Amino acid sequence: MSLEQVQELMERAYALPYGEARTVLTEEALRRAEETGDPALTFQVRMELGSAYQFGGEPIKTFTTFSRCLAEYDADPAGLGPSAEHRLLWQFKWIAYSLTQFPEVPLDRTRSVLDDMERRYKAGGHSLQAVYGRRTRIAQHLGNDGAADRWFALWHTTPRDELSDCAGCDPSGKASYLGWRGRDDEALAVSEPVLREELNCAEQPQSILSSLLPVFLRTGRLEEARNAHLRAYRLMRARLNELGYIGDHVEFCARTGNEARGLEIVQRHLGWLDRAPSPYAEMRFAAAAALLLRRVEEAGHGELTLSRPGGDAEAPDAAGSAGPAEVAVGDLRAELSTRALDLAARFDARNGNEHQSGLVRALLDAEPLVDHLPLTQYDRHPVSVPVPAPAPEEIPAHADVDDLDALLDIGEEEWSAGRIDRAGAAWRRFDELAEHASLTVAQRARRVDGRGVERFAEDDADAALADWLLAAELYEEAGDTVARHAALGRAGTIHCGQGRLDEGFALLRDAVTHLDEHAAGTKRAFAARMRLAGALLNADRPQEAMTALDGLDPTTPGDTGDLALMRARLMYALGDAEAAAPALEEARTALRESGDMGPLAEASLMLGTLLAHRGHHRADGAEEILNEALAVLDEAVSSARATADPRLTAITHAERGTLLLSLDRPADAVPDSVEAVAAFTALGATVQAVYARLDLANGYYATGRHLEAAETAEEAVAILSRLDDPAAHHRARLLLAHAQAELGEEQAADLFTELAGEQGEDAASAARLLEMAGEVLTRLDKDVLAAERFETAADAFAAAGDPYGVVRTRRQAGLCRLWSRQPEEGLAQMGRARAALADLPAANPAAITWETGRVSYDEARLLAEVGRLDEALERVDAAIAAFGELDEKDAAETATRLRGEIESALG
Repeated sequence: MSLEQVQELMERAYALPYGEARTVLTEEALRRAEETGDPALTFQVRMELGSAYQFGGEPIKTFTTFSRCLAEYDADPAGLGPSAEHRLLWQFKWIAYSLTQFPEVPLDRTRSVLDDMERRYKAGGHSLQAVYGRRTRIAQHLGNDGAADRWFALWHTTPRDELSDCAGCDPSGKASYLGWRGRDDEALAVSEPVLREELNCAEQPQSILSSLLPVFLRTGRLEEARNAHLRAYRLMRARLNELGYIGDHVEFCARTGNEARGLEIVQRHLGWLDRAPSPYAEMRFAAAAALLLRRVEEAGHGELTLSRPGGDAEAPDAAGSAGPAEVAVGDLRAELSTRALDLAARFDARNGNEHQSGLVRALLDAEPLVDHLPLTQYDRHPVSVPVPAPAPEEIPAHADVDDLDALLDIGEEEWSAGRIDRAGAAWRRFDELAEHASLTVAQRARRVDGRGVERFAEDDADAALADWLLAAELYEEAGDTVARHAALGRAGTIHCGQGRLDEGFALLRDAVTHLDEHAAGTKRAFAARMRLAGALLNADRPQEAMTALDGLDPTTPGDTGDLALMRARLMYALGDAEAAAPALEEARTALRESGDMGPLAEASLMLGTLLAHRGHHRADGAEEILNEALAVLDEAVSSARATADPRLTAITHAERGTLLLSLDRPADAVPDSVEAVAAFTALGATVQAVYARLDLANGYYATGRHLEAAETAEEAVAILSRLDDPAAHHRARLLLAHAQAELGEEQAADLFTELAGEQGEDAASAARLLEMAGEVLTRLDKDVLAAERFETAADAFAAAGDPYGVVRTRRQAGLCRLWSRQPEEGLAQMGRARAALADLPAANPAAITWETGRVSYDEARLLAEVGRLDEALERVDAAIAAFGELDEKDAAETATRLRGEIESALG
């Protein structure tokens, strides 16, 4: 086994995130390194294996690798290379603290390791700042306030050096200590410089953000608490070694009124408890989960169940394979509480006090710090205290409120005008007086008719139907055939709505015939025709409905608006939406005059969407039309909000948000999309909510709110995966990948690659997606994986006939091979990039010159790396000439600096 082969295995390991795959590769590299007989190489790989164990969720295995490395170093410190001491002393910090996470490790053992660490730091002339930090954290673990305070003072005042924790981890530990001691302002102060920086560390920024969650909440910095939770949890949710910190996020949810999200987190990570990285992390997560489940149980949802994946809890199914067992919230809470307390007792037995048990009990009994902290703008938390119903409208002061017929007249007038609350007030007063009066048949009929109206307004169609049929019988007894047919017409509408079309249309047509003959020109005759037209429209018979409206002559602005709006609906149903525009304009004018906000909102919504569609399909005048559409939708939104109709409000906000996005006004679109998502979600309109959520994610992304875009897009992806809309599902995943890329999340590369594999024969799209995956991996220093993506992208660009893409991605692949210490492979890729230059179109000589210059410059870098300096000089001169020809001064200066470095190397 050669050094190069071991290095290749390690490069492959470095390209992977910490976890099982990386650990397995590193273990294989160690076996191969031992075969070489090279002690320095073996030491180096063994130290890397310790890192893999530590950050891959198996810190207990680090104790073995570290002890072996320590023995090897003490036996021959000079023979292990100049970096051996630094690497060893750096890992001492992990070991010293990790020992406390396992109650089976005696405390004397931990103290001995700390003393050895301090001795070696002193012997090497290093600062003891990191040693004091570990002593502080161990005193904190033991609950020894006095010792922790003393060690912290030394930690905080001792100068840092190259063995101190990084610029993110050091303040994170200090913030944790200060928060523990209740010194919240100091915790925030020590963290502030870190939070302003972009950190490149395996543990940051998620660790410091998690440590600050209770501090943010206690100090009222709720927006920071929300963002810290969302950002940190995204970074750690796939990492087993972060299980303890994930418990902090479960606690956060339990104490901020976000039990539903907390329950999702518990479900996602419940299976990790059986392979927890340490007993301490297991205890921390179990206690936080028990708190969360207690909150869910107290809210009356103890019957909910969670799936327990893996472990002995699984029962074989009929085929003999294991499946997850379901466990009730209450049962799981009791189990996890016991589990956490048992672990705490083991720590206390080792530590000689009851500090850990006290912390666990306090967590299990914790109460909310905030009643409800919305994690999204569209989160509408249900109000726990019932809101009193609004007082009923007053009966008009001029009415004789002791006259039964006058009260019935008022009720019918108010109902006819669409003011149901005012009608209800009159009817309730009638009912009070009727208890002590002898009613005529006509009065009984009119009241039952009104009661049907009330039941219909309450969405109780069956009760309304029964009332109207009874009213018709009473009207017949009273000899009022006009009122009888009006009531039967209303009953016919319900029959049609419930699918009894023959019965319903018979009643509706009889009502129209009778009222046209005996009550022509009245409100009742108008309403009967409108009911028949509406039922025919709902039965998908729009042409018959249009005929039913022939000759109808409204007498009030409200009726004029309703008729015009009905005609517009029918034109839409007949496939002639453009013809509906004049009718909608007429409807809006009349309804605005009548003050009928609901129909006005609907007419404005229809016209606004019609104009938006027209504007999007016009080559000329589109901007003017779209702005007109926006003005109309503005009225739709304001009218809908005036009605307090949540469905209409949701739809109008959704349409305006979509239009604003198309007008490239994402900042204005976001509030509309927020309202639409909230309203649709409250209505249980899942499908409409997910499309509004997709618009919202786009708005967030376009305004640079990438964290919110990623969270919202993920919610949309989860729902769209269950719907039959592959195009929308693809759009949501693509948006999610872009948002993840902006957040620096490696999952973006995986998602871009996954999407590329779904492009079928569209090689150009696949190529660009693979290139984006490579770009994400490059920014994350995953150069081996990035090179592979770029190489695959180059093949796809070639298949798509895009020579520019071929040149670009071959060149990027070559650079990634250089950065991953594979210069020969990089040169091979750069040679293929140079060959692809011949395929660039001759019609664009400037582009050929630019691409040739870039290839020459990058090839010079690779040639210099492998010591072929004369060839490197030739290539860099070609790059300088190309950039000079194009007057690209910055590029030429960069190439000139490289030329100077090559000349210096030549001597």
